[in-house]
Amino acid sequence: MHNAKVVHKNRLKQILSELKSSKKKIVFTNGCFDIIHIGHVRYLNEAKKFGDILVVGLNSDNSVSRIKPGRPVTPEDQRAEVLSALSMVDYVTPFNEDTPYELIKTLKPDVLVKGADWDVKNIVGNDIVKEVRNIPFVEGISTTKIIKKIQGKK
Repeated sequence: MHNAKVVHKNRLKQILSELKSSKKKIVFTNGCFDIIHIGHVRYLNEAKKFGDILVVGLNSDNSVSRIKPGRPVTPEDQRAEVLSALSMVDYVTPFNEDTPYELIKTLKPDVLVKGADWDVKNIVGNDIVKEVRNIPFVEGISTTKIIKKIQGKK
């Protein structure tokens, strides 16, 4: 399936360059987004408020499995399609590395956003992007907790 919002980083670099020249502010965040839940939706809504265009760097299946053994539950193409269906998300671009550092270097967004569990000085790419923001998490909600509930574990 072709999806105009799911774009390879090289093509996205061109698109973002054109958007920046028309004074659009580019916001970047990243993650696995394995099982989309209300925490993800609220997080992405908040991230979008920091600019005009929201780009989501999506960990590839290989990247997720290195970071979170036994995951992802949902394959990369499906995770990308679900994310791209969310109204606040403008572009999704998968990356294969453990961190989005090279992707951030390529795309050069204006704002970098991560969850409040990240100290700003430890956010990957904070040396590249001018503005770095934290967004608080929705308490008690995570993909891991959803998986444990499905498995009948506490």
